Amino acid sequence: MFIEHLQLTNYRNYESLNLDLSPKINVFIGENAQGKTNVMESIYVLAMAKSHRTSNDKELIRWEADYGKIEGVVQNRYGSFPMELSITKKGKKGKVNHLEQTKLSNYIGQMNVVMFAPEDLNVVKGSPQVRRRFIDMEIGQISALYLHELLTFQKLLKQRNHLLKINQGKKQIDDVLFAIYTEQYIHSAVQIIRKRFHFIDLLQEWAEPIHSGISRGLEKLTIKYRPTTGLDPDWSTEEMVTYLEQKLAEVKKRELERGVTLVGPHRDDLQFLVNGYDVQTYGSQGQQRTTALSLKLAEIELIKKETKETPILLLDDVLSELDDYRQSHLLNTIQGEVQTFVTTTSVDGIHHETIQHAEMFHVKQGEIENNV
Repeated sequence: MFIEHLQLTNYRNYESLNLDLSPKINVFIGENAQGKTNVMESIYVLAMAKSHRTSNDKELIRWEADYGKIEGVVQNRYGSFPMELSITKKGKKGKVNHLEQTKLSNYIGQMNVVMFAPEDLNVVKGSPQVRRRFIDMEIGQISALYLHELLTFQKLLKQRNHLLKINQGKKQIDDVLFAIYTEQYIHSAVQIIRKRFHFIDLLQEWAEPIHSGISRGLEKLTIKYRPTTGLDPDWSTEEMVTYLEQKLAEVKKRELERGVTLVGPHRDDLQFLVNGYDVQTYGSQGQQRTTALSLKLAEIELIKKETKETPILLLDDVLSELDDYRQSHLLNTIQGEVQTFVTTTSVDGIHHETIQHAEMFHVKQGEIENNV
């Protein structure tokens, strides 16, 4: 899969932009704050209908414009088709092959991307919220059903939290209504947790040999999904439901005191172990970077296997963060197979033939020139 053409209208610092793109390597060179990352972000937003940099969609619209638009022509194994995402202050609308998608969950997954930026190191060393977002975004690309289930779960969590909030500090609650909300919430939570366990199993399958290769066989990477409740991945759906019912009954008093749901997938986490040690706590910066790189390369392979399409790789100012060995490993892996977008202030320090044969775009103050 690759994107042939990209068109931006009133997006960030671009009033209008039209680019024909190479199916192999596209390098955007320029000083900081010129618009390189905005191009990279626009491809991510076209695919995922949300930014990796901000949760406020209004920031994506050019200053003083009423709307922003991203359009792309995408090539997959079946042929070429257009995608379009319009952003207004009221919301977003996505079109695939000129047909408006009634739900964004149906839109996401038409074009698959893997983003690797310096902030992706936070997947390893950052907060549980960052890791949960990573899981949800990646599963969402390969499963529209998961996105639907996630939206259902978030709605039920919000309803349950609202009921707890308005009864906060009280000793009693409308038990009938609360029991209904809790039952629906538990069934939805179990669906999310089971999907996440399955995804982590798949990710482990790909990431372990990749990590071993990068570390020259010296390290073994293990990825674990850590439910706050201690659920076992081998349990049946019924066993998980029964266990969550018990856990929620145990914390009911505390939930009423605090006015918030204390148990569920919105509080779960991921753990990365190298040779049995937690990388977040005990890993060196090099080990944390190797783990993040292994995850990204594993994502490519996992998406390829699940969708039968090679995803597009976005490397936003990340090559300079990797030493020569990890840089070479990454570029050797993608060479000739994965459409890749690279942003950098200079290619002088990148001595790899993949970059030497790339399509070069020079970015300056929201203007882009090709091969100058």
